Amino acid sequence: MGVRLVYETHSVAVDNEEGVATGWLPGELSRAGRELAVELGVRRWDVDVVYASDLRRAVQTAEIAFGAGAVGGGGGTGGGGSRGTREVRLDARLRECDYGVYNGRPVREVAWLRRRYVDEPWPGGQSYRDVVAATAAFLEDVRAEWQGRTVLVIAHSANRWALQHLLDGVPLEELVDAPFAWRPGWEFELA
Repeated sequence: MGVRLVYETHSVAVDNEEGVATGWLPGELSRAGRELAVELGVRRWDVDVVYASDLRRAVQTAEIAFGAGAVGGGGGTGGGGSRGTREVRLDARLRECDYGVYNGRPVREVAWLRRRYVDEPWPGGQSYRDVVAATAAFLEDVRAEWQGRTVLVIAHSANRWALQHLLDGVPLEELVDAPFAWRPGWEFELA
């Protein structure tokens, strides 16, 4: 028996629409992002627990999708089209890569540098391998607690790359250079 892990990216942020690489800055959902968060709550109402990055744009996604009262420990009356509130646990290990001095810089500046910082930390930040290590520690805790259950993760691009690297064996160097194509979730099985 394993854990069914569903990854969803946080909803569209204002920075996404403006071409800004937010990194460890909080970010704020756009109008379109808020609408997508409502859809997420409807689409994923059947999960057992939700884990989200503690960065604002991921927290907002979870609040809208699953009820503001659910974030941080349960309760609430449901929100944004969800079918009842799910417990939402915030976890700093699910943060986007810290781009250091590049947090908040235009995506066009950050994108072509990604491969350089797979193993070497961004100036004043962290490497993508650091994100993989944090994600691996998170997965160990999920495996220990949620066998036979479905866990939803709301996080960022670097976390999806970490999951694909750890669980599917895709090299990070390929993932950081691949174009992003949104879709309604990625599913993984944790043995």
